[in-house]
Amino acid sequence: MAISLAALRQMILAHPKALAQGLSLLVLAAAYSPVSVLNLSPVYGSAATKLFHRYGMAVTAILGWFLKERIHEMSRGRIARLLPVLAVSIAAIQFLLFKLSSWLGSPFGPVITESFTYYPLLALSIAASAKLIQYATEISRYGETIAEHGPLIASYVVFNLAERISEAFISKVIGSTFLLTRYGLQLVIAALYAITIPSKSLVLTIPLLLLSYTSNVHVPTKHTTAVLNERIQPYGFELIDRRDSLTGYISVLDNLNEGYRVMRADHSLLGGEWTKLPGQYNPKVKDPIYAVFTMLEAVRLVETEPPRPADQDSKALVIGLGIGTTPGSLISHGIDTTIVEIDPVVYYFANKYFHLPHNHTAVIQDAEKFVKKSLASPTSPRYDYIVHDVFTGGAEPINLFTIEFLQQLSDLLKDNGVIAINFAGDLSLYPAGLVVRTIKHVFPSCRIFREDAAMENHPAVDFTNMVVFCTKAAGTPIRFRNPVPADFLGSKARETYLMPKHEIDASAFETIEKGGQRLLKAASVDHIAAFQDRSAIGHWKIMRTVLPDAVWENW
Repeated sequence: MAISLAALRQMILAHPKALAQGLSLLVLAAAYSPVSVLNLSPVYGSAATKLFHRYGMAVTAILGWFLKERIHEMSRGRIARLLPVLAVSIAAIQFLLFKLSSWLGSPFGPVITESFTYYPLLALSIAASAKLIQYATEISRYGETIAEHGPLIASYVVFNLAERISEAFISKVIGSTFLLTRYGLQLVIAALYAITIPSKSLVLTIPLLLLSYTSNVHVPTKHTTAVLNERIQPYGFELIDRRDSLTGYISVLDNLNEGYRVMRADHSLLGGEWTKLPGQYNPKVKDPIYAVFTMLEAVRLVETEPPRPADQDSKALVIGLGIGTTPGSLISHGIDTTIVEIDPVVYYFANKYFHLPHNHTAVIQDAEKFVKKSLASPTSPRYDYIVHDVFTGGAEPINLFTIEFLQQLSDLLKDNGVIAINFAGDLSLYPAGLVVRTIKHVFPSCRIFREDAAMENHPAVDFTNMVVFCTKAAGTPIRFRNPVPADFLGSKARETYLMPKHEIDASAFETIEKGGQRLLKAASVDHIAAFQDRSAIGHWKIMRTVLPDAVWENW
């Protein structure tokens, strides 16, 4: 049965308040989807949190829609008035469930947590919205088919559009004010639920709000930060600073017992350096706590023909900053260094807390955009060294390892230049081999080293850092010159770890899994998502052995 424009107008205007409420509930439920992911990511990592998130949403939304009559009967028609109470309560429920994260594990911890928080809110919002829209439009008069499927299709469109807009908006403004932090967004959406459906039952949530402001350490206030430190100091840690940002929850932590400082991004560590040094020991650059960052500096030791210019006449491009260990070393050697980092908070913290030298060029931008812009400009420099070191969310941003992006890096590299590419992941999984084959396809001469020695009895998860050193000279094997004292910058860590030691035979990555691809192309990055998820879960388990559970759970 077709509906005329006049009839459609009559439907919309029949009960405008109820229609506005129904659509508002849909939009708010959709907006909470990225907020829920944001709040779980510091405890479980963004990759593990997203793994089943959309499946859970789909099942929950379907149940909410098709069980709306039953839910309406069980709540005696008060379903909508329960929503503001539940929205306010979610932060407190998450706070309690996070303490069980080591027991719940990954990836099921996020599913269980959302089953007690976001999914009930979604199901009840869908059910309440459906009843309000059906009542507001009086759609039943237009036939059973339209009454059953019309609101369902319209709700689906509105929900998906609202979720996409919310996710895009939040990614641009996250952390800019208190109300745009992870917890702040929960408060904002809860307040909008209360405005949409006023409920006297909100009085019951006052104790929860007071508890959050006094004890919930995830609320980014001065008082709760002090409470957080009281909880993690028995484990030997102290929070120095924290911010929400576009790549995750970024924080700086000091280990008070062993004497080191780290930067955290969600459930990952971007790097760290030793802060307690012997009295007479004063290196020109700080010693990192991870060997891989000094190994990346061996890019300077690769011999080429013709020889590269002296350090003071060289240019380096570093993609991915972390705490700034590798670029800081290159700058200290006198190399004109450009740093490309997507996250402004990471850059700010590296400068403020990790001694990043100031004499460099900083570009706070997505690496793909920077590289394309550089290649399009005739005045952009070509580089003697490129260091590619990107990692976030428990997995590599795989789009930065495609043949297209690597070819663009090759175009930015001088003919006698050297590139060092760090890949962090499970070397036993398909993506590692795919990445190595792609690198070797673009750069003819390469050698591969892992951060640590491989175990004789291979573990189920072989998660480590792998550095690939390459040049553009076909047929010329990679050779490292012997380092001299000046290469170490007075650092004992560099004396020990600068020269790569644990070489991997490239032929180990030549086997292509059944159904796999030889090279990674931009058009087909989605096909390795499952392997990336497995690697991220393995990384989560490793991180739980690096820092105590209490540090991860209290953010």
